[in-house]
Amino acid sequence: MDIYKIRNEMKAGRSIFDLPLRVTFYARVSTDTTEQAHSLRNQVQYYVSFIEGNPSWEYVEGYIDEGLSGTSVTKRESFLRMVEDGKLDKFDFIITKELSRFSRNTLDSIKYTQELLSSGVGVLFQSDNINTLEPDAELRLTIMASIAQDEVRKTSERVKFGFRRAVEKGVVLGSSNIWGYVKDNGKLVIDEKEAEIVRMIFNMYATQNLGIRSIAGQLNEMGLKNRKGNDFSFSTIKGILVNPKYKGYYCGNKTHKYDYRLANVKYLDENEWVMYKDEENVPPIVSEEIWEKANYILKKRSEKQSAEDRSSYTNKYAYSGKIFCTEHNVLFYRASFRYKSGVKEAWVCKKYSEKGKAGCDSPTIYTTEIDEIMRDAYNAIIKDKANIINDLVKIYSSIGSGSKIKEDIAKTKTQINEILKRKDKLLDHSIEGRISDDEFAKRNRQFNLEIDGLEVRLANLNEEEQKNKDVANTVEILRQMIANELDFADGFDNAIIDSLLDKIEVHKTDDKKKINLKVYFKVINEEVEYQINRRNKTSVCSKEYVN
Repeated sequence: MDIYKIRNEMKAGRSIFDLPLRVTFYARVSTDTTEQAHSLRNQVQYYVSFIEGNPSWEYVEGYIDEGLSGTSVTKRESFLRMVEDGKLDKFDFIITKELSRFSRNTLDSIKYTQELLSSGVGVLFQSDNINTLEPDAELRLTIMASIAQDEVRKTSERVKFGFRRAVEKGVVLGSSNIWGYVKDNGKLVIDEKEAEIVRMIFNMYATQNLGIRSIAGQLNEMGLKNRKGNDFSFSTIKGILVNPKYKGYYCGNKTHKYDYRLANVKYLDENEWVMYKDEENVPPIVSEEIWEKANYILKKRSEKQSAEDRSSYTNKYAYSGKIFCTEHNVLFYRASFRYKSGVKEAWVCKKYSEKGKAGCDSPTIYTTEIDEIMRDAYNAIIKDKANIINDLVKIYSSIGSGSKIKEDIAKTKTQINEILKRKDKLLDHSIEGRISDDEFAKRNRQFNLEIDGLEVRLANLNEEEQKNKDVANTVEILRQMIANELDFADGFDNAIIDSLLDKIEVHKTDDKKKINLKVYFKVINEEVEYQINRRNKTSVCSKEYVN
């Protein structure tokens, strides 16, 4: 569009509504709430009707951004696409509600209106009565945009002030997306279903000595997902472990936004936090004791991992950090070797892993060989295995009677019946004409969604109850399963290894088929000497005590 020609037409007395222009619109709402969605629909209907109702104009499909702030245009895809389309001469004129719909940032507002003008595209800000095709528009735009930007600054300051007052009053701020809780009027309320997983995580970490990645793996194997339906990640589990809210502590003032125009947030030091015990607003999910223990372990592990040799510590593998080469006084590293019979897990000296045999000629140790030693030690220490099995059978056989499953089933059925009663009342209101058909359909659909969710939960609870009954009814099968578990036929998990084993020292001998080991157990005061004897070049472990 020829801006010079248009301005001459307007000077001659013609209105912008009398000129033959290709006109589009831009609409935006800052949140994705139901109310804002309704507002957006109204905006779109208005602009389509307004543009198509002018016989001099040609309607061009509008541009819409939903649930995005006006402070910056960085993520507003439709807005940026509109600017590019304007440069490609797809329309002549844009109508939008007000300056803040375009941008609340002065530089953005001037920059994009100038870009559009240089491409022959004008903008009408209806509520502000600014038409950028008029000669004095840029001055007025600058003034209005500055006011809008200052309003954002003042809003930011008011929000910060409100945050400070809320912190002083103990109002729980921040996202409602905190696992194990729902937020209600500035207070946290425990979501018992999610809270059970929180307790499980703390128990695994603080008492079973599992690492964060191992916990994530176990949760994922159990089919437990986060609220988005994804697997639990390392960062999610760590975030749960370090959050003081889970022990019943209010915690605020953890971050500070130092420029309202930027997204940058500074994480404050812990000594700047506002933190105190407040079980009324933040009911605890775990005890202080287990929370403190978990964080003590986490701190020690973090210190160990940040040491010079980070690889000296990991509990991804059971024997990591426990096997030492006496030749060089360094750790053995995990390795995998491929044979015709398949891949075998093994352990080699760190020096060997770096330089091969030139680095260290200490023998390779196979995980199966160490497992055999651990199994032998376990059997020697745990002599009364039969009684242990009987005790475990009693515990597992009584799972159903001691659980909350029956109570949860009854509660879920009650909730379904309550919603069905509300549906009946809703139907009565509709028949009596007290609500519109649209309102009935909307509320009835919501009730149906709630019932669907509860029925899925009920099915899962019934399935879980049946599994418990099956366990209780198959005692002999259960007894055999526990016996197999205690035999560790599939190897040892990290918790068992860590509870039994302190370290293993590897001593090479002149006979390459024989390897001497000194094994230090946590439950035995003196070291125990073993010998791995490989005959006929096989990896079968025939060990004997060294006298």
